[in-house]
Amino acid sequence: MHDISQGAPGDRKAIDKEKGETLSIHSSDTSPDNESSSLGKQDGEEYTGSAPISKTESNVVRRVLTHLSARTSNVSIGPPPDGGFHAWLQCAMACMTVTTTWGFVNSFGMFQSFYVGFLNRPPSDIAWIGGFQVFFLFFVGTFSGRLADAGYFKQVIFVGSFLQLLGIYMASISTQYWQLILSHGICVGLGNGCIFAPSVALVSTYFSTKKSLAIGISASGGAIGGLIFPAMVQNLLPKIGFAWTMRSLGLVDAFFLLCVNLFAKQRVPPRRSGQFLDLQSFRDMTYTLYGIGMFFTFWGLYFPFFYLSAFARDKIGFEQTKSINLVLLLNGVGIPARIFANYVADTWTGPLNLMLFAALGGSIVMYTMAAIHDTAGLYTWTVIYGIPGAGVQSLFPAVLGSLTAKDLSKAGVRIGMIFTMVSFAVLSGPPICGALITAGNGSYLGPQLFTGSSILLGWGLMCGARFATAGTNVKIRI
Repeated sequence: MHDISQGAPGDRKAIDKEKGETLSIHSSDTSPDNESSSLGKQDGEEYTGSAPISKTESNVVRRVLTHLSARTSNVSIGPPPDGGFHAWLQCAMACMTVTTTWGFVNSFGMFQSFYVGFLNRPPSDIAWIGGFQVFFLFFVGTFSGRLADAGYFKQVIFVGSFLQLLGIYMASISTQYWQLILSHGICVGLGNGCIFAPSVALVSTYFSTKKSLAIGISASGGAIGGLIFPAMVQNLLPKIGFAWTMRSLGLVDAFFLLCVNLFAKQRVPPRRSGQFLDLQSFRDMTYTLYGIGMFFTFWGLYFPFFYLSAFARDKIGFEQTKSINLVLLLNGVGIPARIFANYVADTWTGPLNLMLFAALGGSIVMYTMAAIHDTAGLYTWTVIYGIPGAGVQSLFPAVLGSLTAKDLSKAGVRIGMIFTMVSFAVLSGPPICGALITAGNGSYLGPQLFTGSSILLGWGLMCGARFATAGTNVKIRI
């Protein structure tokens, strides 16, 4: 608490009662100058002295607030615990968050195939529902991340949880295309965006040498959700219908989100000052090239997650129920792949180095999808693609965490800015693939070449990001 007292004739003092510190404010700070003296004048009126008093009060308040801000920003929190009960608890909460967000996104392939028949719309139209869902998950990251940095972590998580559940339950009573766009696409996406970026940023503040491993464990929630939700849909949809199946998914989400709201805890003190954008970060060529590279990588990455089930039915002759097994397999492979990739990044390679291998592998495997003509080949391809696909998703935030390690107070906003860049890729990528399928009279060759080339271009830009930091030295861990 601060008192403002009158001292010597020309001075005022701001006294900090808690620490006995005194902040002197001299007369030079409060004496009116020619400009301020005219503030109280109107044409033909005499100056009454009110302006100098308001300026004096303004200067005193300004000095006191500056003093308080300095004290807050200088609080030492020490190094990250890098383990222990509380750190791993936050990792578990982040895993639950990713289960409710990316788990739902990675399961959209089953909704894609169901909505095509349910709404009698072409695949490119249905893809906009999933596209909006992923778009807002990333796009809102800039704002939710900055709000979390400012100390509103709990409030942002609560709002996101409410929006996510509202969208799921509204989708359960939707029967029209525009209703599912608003509920399943926009509302669920907004909720996902509110809680995902702050959770990833939170984990990065609790770990240092084990950061990539912790983020990998958190990212495995996407594969866990990708197993839970499709399995529920596969078993419940034929028995209780679409409406109650969606409500059942909402109940599972509600349990995870309740745990997150109760136990997730911010470690770094709030950074009240600052903007939602930290444009100075884009002067860092590694950060900028990595962000652009991830845009092109994610432009093509989710094609199998959206269209693999439809490809199995259209080209291989799978039944609806059997095609959902491919979504389960694709996500199931991702659980060990995500954790192992981040463990290797922490232990041997560094996250960016391993990301380059994952992106290149994903591009090569995507090109080979054109050679699939039978059931065995499709199952084999699904397993192989699931490894680099999961690796890219789990290493993506791990690399961002390592690029933000120098200033943890900006973790939320720096991660959020890249999420926003990527959001436009995931919004447009799946509908583009759907349009290419329609333009090719049902042929999947066009989107296969588009997605493989897009990921390859992203890999090239990320190679540039590494070169900007380490040059040609291949032995440096980044």
